[in-house]
Formats: sequence, C-alpha cells, structure tokens
Amino acid sequence: MLQRLRHAEIMRRVRSSGATSVRDLASQLGVSPSTIRRDLEVLDRDGTLRRVRGGALATVDADADRPFSEVAATDEQDKEAVAARAAELVGDGDVVLLDIGTTTMRLARRLRGRRVTVVTSSLAVLDALRTDSAVELLLLGGMVRRPYHSLVGVLTEAALAQVVADRVFLGASGVRPDGQLVDTTLAEVPLKRAMIAAAGQVVLLADRHKFPGTGALRVCGPEDVDVLVTNEGADEATLRACAAAGAEVLLT
Repeated sequence: MLQRLRHAEIMRRVRSSGATSVRDLASQLGVSPSTIRRDLEVLDRDGTLRRVRGGALATVDADADRPFSEVAATDEQDKEAVAARAAELVGDGDVVLLDIGTTTMRLARRLRGRRVTVVTSSLAVLDALRTDSAVELLLLGGMVRRPYHSLVGVLTEAALAQVVADRVFLGASGVRPDGQLVDTTLAEVPLKRAMIAAAGQVVLLADRHKFPGTGALRVCGPEDVDVLVTNEGADEATLRACAAAGAEVLLT
C-alpha cells in the first residue's frame, strides 16, 4: 500500500475508534510494526493525530460544532472581495480545483457561465454550479462531512491522485506570522495537501481576519503558495513573510 493511502487509512481507523495500537494497525494494514511507528511519527509531527506509547489518539476537530451557515455569514464583504479578485485569475478552458470553504463557494458562483472545468470536494460548490451547463463539474467522492458541506476520506484522496489541475484555490483557517498555513479541521488537512500536489499553481484565498491566524494543524509552508489573495488591512508583517517566501500578494 502506498504511504499516502496508508496514512489516510490510519487516520480513518483512528477517527473511527478514537485510539488504536501499533500492533492492531500493523495487522490490519499488512505491514510491519516499525513501518506503522514511522507513519505515526510523521502524522504526529503534522498534527494530524497524537502519538502515544504503543499507538495513537485522535486529535480534536475544532470545527466539528461550527456549522457551515455560521461561517458563511461571517465577514461576508471581505470574502466576496477576495472571491471577485480570484475569479479574475481563471482563464477560459482552465481546470481548477476548488477547496472547501465559504470563500471558494463565493468564487464558484462567480464562475457561472464560464467555459471552465471545476473539480471539488465541496458540496457548497456543487450546489452553486450543479445547474450550469457551461461549467464542466467533477465532484470528488468520499464520506460526507455534513457540518461543513464537504467530502473527506481515503476515497477523496484517491480521486485527487488522478487529477491534474491548472490551479487550486485553497482555503485555510489562518496564516501564522511566519507564513505557515494552518487549519483547525482534522479531516480536511490531508485533502488540502493532496490538492496542492495536484495543481500547477496554488492560490490561497484568505480574508484579512486570517492574518495572522491560528490553528493546530499545519497545511503547508509559505513557499508552497504561488499567489495569495486577501484584503487591505491584513497583517503587514505576515504578508511580508509570505512575499519573502515567493508568494505574489494580491490585495482587494
């Protein structure tokens, strides 16, 4: 089994039970205990799970009790401005990956009528584009995460491995002062990383309130972001850190 798929299966089992042992994982996945230990060390460093003696524990998903509608109603004008600027980056014929989130949902609405291909794990994006015959819409499979209108899990990650996109429009819970992208949603972090790997260009959509931001889980470093779209008023020191790492900063 590929390491990426093995990590996803480990996380599925840890989330399902809350805790699991090295011995059980090795038996279930058909690999050696030493391989599982190395896997758990990697996932622990990433903040995806908590490594403990003899096994691993699930970390807390901080967004589990915050519904999509509540997030969508927050900072609406700033999100709309970011989505409008992001839409200008999309060219006719482009294949774009849209991450989950309320800003990418707004971007999807602005792509109505465009001759583009949209690939997404967001049910909110699906709702925005399902009746638009101009847009070629590809929905990634997976387990439905109802509170945040998304699809997650090993099936979603496996589908992403087949995708080659011109660019991904990525969301995040926040950007730390050193430019690190962080998130609070355990189930979404592996998908964000897979989307980054599948795209030729990475565009981060983050309104000004996410600079600097907080989150327990690292998504990627600032060097992995090609373009950053945010609002005037975002923390200048954080933006400088992103620009120094090579990101083009676009302000609305």
